[in-house]
Amino acid sequence: MSTLDEHLDDYLRMRRALGFQLGRHGQVLPQFVAYLQASGATTVTVELAVAWARLPERIKPITADFRLSAVRGFARYLHSIDPAHQVPPPGLLTVPRRRPAPYLYAPDEIAEVLRTTRRLRPRLRAVTHRTLLGLLAATGMRLGEALALSRDDVDLADGLVTIRHAKFDRMRLVPLHPSVTAALRGYASARGRLCPAPRTDRFFVSATGRALRREEADQVFRVITGLIGLRTGTVHPRIHDLRHSFAVRTLIDGQREGLDVSALLPVLSTYLGHVEPANTYWYLSAVPELMQLAAARLEQHEAGRS
Repeated sequence: MSTLDEHLDDYLRMRRALGFQLGRHGQVLPQFVAYLQASGATTVTVELAVAWARLPERIKPITADFRLSAVRGFARYLHSIDPAHQVPPPGLLTVPRRRPAPYLYAPDEIAEVLRTTRRLRPRLRAVTHRTLLGLLAATGMRLGEALALSRDDVDLADGLVTIRHAKFDRMRLVPLHPSVTAALRGYASARGRLCPAPRTDRFFVSATGRALRREEADQVFRVITGLIGLRTGTVHPRIHDLRHSFAVRTLIDGQREGLDVSALLPVLSTYLGHVEPANTYWYLSAVPELMQLAAARLEQHEAGRS
């Protein structure tokens, strides 16, 4: 085993000990070390890191950016041991992101979406999608997180959901409102009656008793939003927009109640599973109503000082 191999083992072991679920980082870094060894290099250089990140030819820019980001963390670790190792600077292969403008659902629109699921057949399909969409709207969870839940991940006694593999393989706990817990308990009961022998341990099941797939959830949502007139030729609401709507509604309610949004943002960020509050701040800057409320609060504060 080479010195780089040994350092990589130590680095990955340290990350795991700190609670990180390494996911793809644990896959790509051994590939990078093998690339260095094949090149005859004993230290990390920016040139070699960039060259490897861009392999193979025609790789997607976002993938190259991710690969270089993985190398950057490892290179920092190596640099602390031996300054000869170079750390690729942030932003070197960063791809500009254009966030799609979210569709912000009004409460009555969410209620109409949930009511319309009753038109689905068979009944198991209807109750599954109604409960899934209701959970997303009430908690701001990501669709993939909800679909990955096993029965053991949903604690109906304490009203708590454990998300084991959130974005970046982070684990988090999501406390539920009693009404949400009651809805999940009702779904579990209906699922037991309508599908007594499921073919999966996932919490949400399809009409055939298998794990509900993202493609089906998206397709059903497109149909429902089309039926009630939310989806048009120019307006394309997404399931993910339920998450945006939850975040925005939480911030708006906090503003109206006179709460300090700067203190609320880190709490909301943790609840949503964002890596840092800056990711949650985008919800504030993307919604004119929030900016107006913030401006009004600032005017009140300035008036009180004069």
